[in-house]
Amino acid sequence: MDKRRLGNSDLEFRPIALGGLVFGWTADETMSHRLLDAFVDAGGSLVETAESYTFWAPQSAWGRSEEVIGNWLRRNPGKRDKVLIATKCTELSRTRLRESVEASLARLNVDCIDLFQSHRDDTAVPLEETLSAYGELIREGKIRCIGASNHDAERLAEADRVARTNDLPRYQSLQPHYNLLERSLFEGALEEQCLRLGLGVLPYYPLAAGFLTGKYRSEADYDKSVRGASQTVRKYMTPRGLAVLDALHAVAHKHGTSSATVALAWLLHRRSVTAPIASATTLGQLEALLAAPCLDLDAESLAALDAASAAPPQPPSLVG
Repeated sequence: MDKRRLGNSDLEFRPIALGGLVFGWTADETMSHRLLDAFVDAGGSLVETAESYTFWAPQSAWGRSEEVIGNWLRRNPGKRDKVLIATKCTELSRTRLRESVEASLARLNVDCIDLFQSHRDDTAVPLEETLSAYGELIREGKIRCIGASNHDAERLAEADRVARTNDLPRYQSLQPHYNLLERSLFEGALEEQCLRLGLGVLPYYPLAAGFLTGKYRSEADYDKSVRGASQTVRKYMTPRGLAVLDALHAVAHKHGTSSATVALAWLLHRRSVTAPIASATTLGQLEALLAAPCLDLDAESLAALDAASAAPPQPPSLVG
């Protein structure tokens, strides 16, 4: 399978990323290691996490997901060359970035982080300070390239201008919240900016916290998972959400695959998208993720998904 390049960086990988959001949470360490083994054995390489994962889980802690990955690499030293590690930090001052990178390096058991990302825009810190700190860390060999997450179009453009003006590292990617049910969060100005700047795009929540797999069809299904009990899933239980599930099911039946595979493949047909970041808690779920880059959706299937997921038209405003 062809690999894709992330922005203008030297990072290339199969167009699916394994999300570490569930490591140490809904996937314990043993299962997380099995998933990592299976992902790499199938040719996957980009593993994405964050320093904050999974502090919210019972009996977990800050950096737990990174620790799970680090323990896996410690037990499988030969697999470091087969994976690209991506992680994130929220506070973007020079001091905090250095502290975050050093802590992540230790937890991940690596000498260099392949993709280090600004988890959220930190408007309290000048962009020049953030990007110059990244430059120092790149020169020191502690990170290879940088990306952004949860940034809007205007701030991406400003960061690129500051980087070019001051000869500082440029962001090579963006992580947006983007899926069939959250199209308006990315499509439009933000997607156009990513294309204009040549940024790789790594959508998170590509399956809408599991809703797009089709396992939630009524309130009775909420107890099927930890996420099902959250408002994240419940907000999608609308006529539009159910219409999208119906379209996914029909396309999946047509192609002899799963709804999850189709939802990810739809993203991969967007010109802007490099690879969705998807999580799995079982090997069966992982198989559905890995199948997405191999699924070539026909024009009729894409049109059906586009129509079902289109945002409802806004009523005309009344003047006077």
